[in-house]
Amino acid sequence: MPDGVIETRMLEGGCRHVAGVDEVGRGAWAGPVSVGVAVVDAASLVAMPAGLRDSKALSPGARDALFPLLAAACRSFAVGHASALECDELGMTAAQALAASRAIAGLGEPPDALVVDGVVDFTGHPHAVVAAGADRTSLAVAAASVLAKVTRDRMVVELGHEYPGYGFARNKGYPTPEHRRAVARLGLTDVHRRSWTFARPIE
Repeated sequence: MPDGVIETRMLEGGCRHVAGVDEVGRGAWAGPVSVGVAVVDAASLVAMPAGLRDSKALSPGARDALFPLLAAACRSFAVGHASALECDELGMTAAQALAASRAIAGLGEPPDALVVDGVVDFTGHPHAVVAAGADRTSLAVAAASVLAKVTRDRMVVELGHEYPGYGFARNKGYPTPEHRRAVARLGLTDVHRRSWTFARPIE
């Protein structure tokens, strides 16, 4: 379970606000790559709801139930997106950085420091700490993970109304068997990542 030790050390070391950062949608075939940023202070850490985990460890219903609680507990939060077209034009690493910059720009005030899940800092923040598995140990990163996942899922469900037949409401743009069959049958949409290997014709 996340324990918030990383953020607590930063706050005790002089930071006023610390943000957790996590991305979702990197492995999807369709829809945006999204980055959540959840800003916490000492009061926020105490207010984090019970049952908070990395979004991948939670059911869709649990994530939906946590969303309003996290929105209230965090000092602020934002989710930034880079579209499928931007993923194609920029490459995934640059698109992820763009989504992160949009999320950080959407905050009321910039955080003093960041905890970034993964092994690479894609934020460009001068005081970013990168930690593999931070979505399982950091409360702020777990919060960012859930907030980003729910926000992106809702966006892709809406895309399903515009592009029926792909099962976006169920697969959220990820390469499930249903999605694979739909692409083979219907072709690609404007929200598919056309530069990816799956989109190239087989010779």
